[in-house]
Amino acid sequence: MAEVLVVADDLTGSNATGALFARQGMRAVTVSDVCHGRRHGAAADVVVVNTASRHHPAGRARAMVAEVARALGGDVRLLVKRVDTTLRGNVGAELTGMLEVLRARAPHARALCVPAFPSAGRTTVGGVHLVDGVPLTETDAARDPLSPIAASRVATLLRAQTALGVGEIALDIVQAGQEALVRAMRADRSDVLVCDAVTPGHVSALARAAAATGETWLSVDSGPFGAALAAELGIGGTPRPILVVAGSVTARTTEQLREAEQILGARLCEVTALDEDALTVQVMRLLDDGATVAGLRMVPAEFDPALAERIPRVLAAVARNVVDSGRVGGVYATGGDVSVAVVDALGAEGLAVDAEVQPLAVAGRLVGGPCAGFPFAAKGGLIGDRQAAVDCVEHLRMITVHDEREVQR
Repeated sequence: MAEVLVVADDLTGSNATGALFARQGMRAVTVSDVCHGRRHGAAADVVVVNTASRHHPAGRARAMVAEVARALGGDVRLLVKRVDTTLRGNVGAELTGMLEVLRARAPHARALCVPAFPSAGRTTVGGVHLVDGVPLTETDAARDPLSPIAASRVATLLRAQTALGVGEIALDIVQAGQEALVRAMRADRSDVLVCDAVTPGHVSALARAAAATGETWLSVDSGPFGAALAAELGIGGTPRPILVVAGSVTARTTEQLREAEQILGARLCEVTALDEDALTVQVMRLLDDGATVAGLRMVPAEFDPALAERIPRVLAAVARNVVDSGRVGGVYATGGDVSVAVVDALGAEGLAVDAEVQPLAVAGRLVGGPCAGFPFAAKGGLIGDRQAAVDCVEHLRMITVHDEREVQR
């Protein structure tokens, strides 16, 4: 069977969540029946089952999700209760049913509730769930004719639906670093821990910390956290490191790289001197230290024209050295001149485009030369929203996972 079982309460949520796992390079299938889950699970990393139980009585919903968990979740590495982004439905009852099943094989298992979906405007601060910055009880979710929301505080909603103990992990702990976050997760022994999150980086930090605790968790989330936790657990395969070569110093590129550092844990050397050998050593050290996204970025400075002309050549030469070492599975370049220089330095004749990751940000494989078939993504310095670097790197990661699977076959 698959390594991840997700139980959702509606069809659109099932499909959207499956897409988030697929974005991490995992094979995901969505079904609406246990029999179909058994039939298709062997060929997937993730099975998402839609129970269509959002508007059922709480007892019936709890029994339905428990039945699915018992039937399909016996050997999975991660069990996920997918909840609505506005927490409508039987969240407390359904997580109770699934946690009971999980505890049958892992008695000390607990639930980690991370309802935030920052890229969709859903955040949690001080235990209060917000939609575009507005508390739930002041949104249309409070007026839903079938599942009206009566409280904005997640713990209050859960306590109204379950007898399980509910604790909270505040935003300042999430922001305090992995060691503090792991310590907080281990210290609060509540059955359910509700976690604040405002940015995709917070969701990623929570996933890294949850994996680092070594505990068995039931993930209770609206999609992003469960997918991030699965990736942290190495489910579906481990992507090879990606090299970032950023020659642009625009404010937009700086924002994009900062997002990659926060969400992906990217580690980038600041280029203050154009020394090919020294820069190559710095990037190699980052890879030796376990960085999964590593590379170079220019910092704003006053360069004379002659020096500025050397920038693309030196950065491209470093990229060639790192790629030749066999340490990375793909290259993401930003800045038009640098992107061209990297392609030339790798001896390629062009790019076979397989996706426009964002408008004017393309990804594919190099064609011609010794690096033919090597994954490559590029965009201009003024192109893309703040997620552009993250999206391009994640696309390359997905390609590397697929390539590894082909090699294993």
